[in-house]
Amino acid sequence: MAKALRSSKFSLTAEAIIADYRLAYSSRRASVIGRAEVLRGNATFGIFGDGKEVAQIAMAKAFRPGDWRAGYYRDQTFMWATRMSNVRDFFAQLYGNASLEAEPASGGRQMGNHFATRFLDDRGEFARSIDIPNSSADVSNVAGWMPRLVGLAYASKLYRENPQLKTVQDGFSVNGNEVAFGTIGDAATSEGLFWEAINAAGVLQIPMAMSVWDDGYGISVPITAETTKASISDALRGFMPDDRPGIDIHVVRGWDYAALIETYANAIDKVRREQKPALIHVTEMTQPQGHSTSGSHERYKSKERLRFENEYDCVARMRDWIIEFGVASESQLEGWEAADKEAVEAARDLAWDAFQSPIRAERDRAVAILRRVDMPEVAEITNSLDEAHKVTRSLVMSSASRALHQLRGIESPARTELAKFVAGYRRENEERYNSYLYSSSPDSPLNVAVVPAAYSEKSPIVDGRQILVRNFDANFARDPRIFVIGEDVGRLGDVNLVFEGLQAKYGELRLTDTGIREATILGQAIGSAMRGLRPICDIQYL
Repeated sequence: MAKALRSSKFSLTAEAIIADYRLAYSSRRASVIGRAEVLRGNATFGIFGDGKEVAQIAMAKAFRPGDWRAGYYRDQTFMWATRMSNVRDFFAQLYGNASLEAEPASGGRQMGNHFATRFLDDRGEFARSIDIPNSSADVSNVAGWMPRLVGLAYASKLYRENPQLKTVQDGFSVNGNEVAFGTIGDAATSEGLFWEAINAAGVLQIPMAMSVWDDGYGISVPITAETTKASISDALRGFMPDDRPGIDIHVVRGWDYAALIETYANAIDKVRREQKPALIHVTEMTQPQGHSTSGSHERYKSKERLRFENEYDCVARMRDWIIEFGVASESQLEGWEAADKEAVEAARDLAWDAFQSPIRAERDRAVAILRRVDMPEVAEITNSLDEAHKVTRSLVMSSASRALHQLRGIESPARTELAKFVAGYRRENEERYNSYLYSSSPDSPLNVAVVPAAYSEKSPIVDGRQILVRNFDANFARDPRIFVIGEDVGRLGDVNLVFEGLQAKYGELRLTDTGIREATILGQAIGSAMRGLRPICDIQYL
């Protein structure tokens, strides 16, 4: 036990345990340094994963290539453990670097700690998601990722249960063995989208593993004001399987490294084998820096709670555990910690330089043009831009535009050059920040040519509903990836009968009735489309 952790589902050497601790420590240092970067003005806002590190490392050990994540903005440790991101990317996003090479998750368009992996290549073609770990793009609206999570898991069910998909699963699935991992904070479980998604997962029986990071607060609001029985796992007990299928529920403490490893190994193994959903409620988590850089948790947490958070800090508890069981000594840990702190600081510096260097060069271009203008008002603008500690493209653009405004009505070579710079810089930034709102690949629907309707004098008059039925029939026959989900689309064939008779012909996996849960109907479609399928999402009377 002093040198390894073993069970039927996992085996960890002392070296692996130390690597886990060093990752947890590095993540914590990144959170602390990230907060400092915001407070010194180098970044505008920060929200971090401190207090969640050890549980995320345990979850990552159960994550496999081909699996998908749909989570939220505290999962940095998990993303690093699975190598879907790294410390330098973390700081690049914190600063808002618009370079996809520096910040591949969103090119600076998302807030910090909003993760994503790229599942399309430069031509807009699908990458082989089965060969890599995958993360769908995080969103800031609370629980907004939950419907999509259902779809990511539902795709595995279809790939496993629909034999027609065996010929088209290459690159997307290996017989549906992929698990969709979801994460959410305890306060966000009060959102309707969470409950709708959990219910859908229980009904559909899909391989969805939902982790709840429970630190007892939603910003300043305690869990007693958030959740029935002050426990999401207690509130969900009715979902547990009996003689009827349901959702497995596991409860584990967020500071107990060994128990976390075992819980995730067992839970995910069953989810993957049996294609059954599970919820892992990770309790007694902490949030050492509070909710975000917008405030201090000392304002609303009691002294007793703050003492608890200090005593049960997961990184500190793991450190104590390592020493107690002889995995490493205090002096060894101190040496590694010093090296890892230095590595995080170096990553921050590299990310800052990579962010600022091109913008400073753009600033220098603007300043060189502005210096050619002989006007006190423009000189003041120029000096302010030239002396700025943190240079942003917004500052460069606004400074050049203000100077151009000062030169209104004046014709001069300097004004002409400045106007050319402003116009060109605007185009550059539109490409950086506004491009790809819609697909620009050859397969974009915007590239589909219009086919005008053609009629002859002998064309029969046909009910429009019948045309739609024939259209759907032809498409279902043409492509096994196409399926429809929605209220009354199956047995009834839709309330307007546009799918009449098609479920009997193609089966319940191709035309599937759902409950009245519009958000997750849409989410089923979004998530499964991300995994190579061609869903039709049918919602009545939206």
